[in-house]
Amino acid sequence: MGRSLEPVDITRIKEAADRLVANINKVIVGKSEVIKLVLVALFCEGHVFIEDVPGIGKTMLAKATAKSLDCSFKRVQFTPDLLPSDVTGIYYFNQKNSEFEFRPGPIFANIVLADEINRATPRTQSCLLEGMQERQVTVDVETKLLPRPFMVIATQNPVELEGTFPLPEAQLDRFLLRVRLGYPDSGEENAILTRFQEENPLDSLEPVIEAAELIEFQKLCRRIYVEESVRHYIIAITQGTREHKGIKLGASPRASLSLYLASQALAAINGRNYVIPDDVKRLAVPVLAHRTIVKVETGIRGHSAETIIKEMLDKIPVPVEETT
Repeated sequence: MGRSLEPVDITRIKEAADRLVANINKVIVGKSEVIKLVLVALFCEGHVFIEDVPGIGKTMLAKATAKSLDCSFKRVQFTPDLLPSDVTGIYYFNQKNSEFEFRPGPIFANIVLADEINRATPRTQSCLLEGMQERQVTVDVETKLLPRPFMVIATQNPVELEGTFPLPEAQLDRFLLRVRLGYPDSGEENAILTRFQEENPLDSLEPVIEAAELIEFQKLCRRIYVEESVRHYIIAITQGTREHKGIKLGASPRASLSLYLASQALAAINGRNYVIPDDVKRLAVPVLAHRTIVKVETGIRGHSAETIIKEMLDKIPVPVEETT
């Protein structure tokens, strides 16, 4: 398990997370909890899948996160005619030196925005699989490492399905969590109109975290203490998705590990050097729902993966601290 973090380490992580939330909040109004989920993925080397209707701020959130980090950023607009080489890069013949040279694609960046990922063909979508899981890409049988830190933020519009290609389970399983922004309330929408009246605050956003510091925090989050009963609580939840009668495909062991690592990151962001059951409960739906497939008859009855997991959380015993 390794030793847990000293208070000074936790303080640094929490202060960095607070700076990031405050900085992104200059652009994204009233979505601190969603921003914190993105930071969870960032601090445990995961990837984020943002699914919501147009105009909510999906791309804006991705850009604001990237600009808050002193890291390289590339955006790829996924379209049906996009080729894998447009993402990974190609070898071309340089006539000046009569040699083949590699021209890296946009995937060779610290933060990669895959905008409207479901508009690309499955062949192009699959070019992200190796990079997201192994932090490397293979081009013409040659493997090239991606820069660290590395994070893919993908967006998708779930309403307009014409001309789209649904992401396969193998692709969805690579995303640590799926988040939704949702519509703002009247007060938040008024703040948006006021804030964007004269200029886009994204244009003046400055980085508040350096790449080397982020990599250090990612390593530190792996040392957050997880008590044995909490670890078994995570296992009970993921195994519950495999045994539920209304679920066709349950969460994989990768999902268990994702929930484990995400809980460590959330604890650190909240200023604790140990995970509590509430961390696991908060992350269960964002981490597991997109990794499960409900049966057709279950969906017809109005039950989704999200509702089933929430019902499971109400039934699975929560570990409590023993008192002497």
